Amino acid sequence: MTTLLVLYRRPDGGAEAQAIFERRYAAEHRVTEAIGGETDLILAASMRFDDRAALDAGLASDSMRQAGRNLREIAPGLATFLVVEDVPEMVAAASPSVDTVGSAVEDRP
Repeated sequence: MTTLLVLYRRPDGGAEAQAIFERRYAAEHRVTEAIGGETDLILAASMRFDDRAALDAGLASDSMRQAGRNLREIAPGLATFLVVEDVPEMVAAASPSVDTVGSAVEDRP
């Protein structure tokens, strides 16, 4: 499995800028806290694909290009995109209750 994990930093401009961002982004993947300290992360999105080829196809789709244009408008420079590949040895060793991709952030469907 391949996951595209997107982390969004707090925008400059204080509470008003953040409120505008949250209204424009459907705030369903909110970061509720950081373990061990403060963070400027406010949202996270996790998109799972069967493999890297499926991720690449998804990124090339018209819908994803439209989402990218919207993201550049509402959150310029605030998002970090990470491609996370499952490592079979780690998945096999992990407890069944541990999500090796989303355990650091709240992941809602």
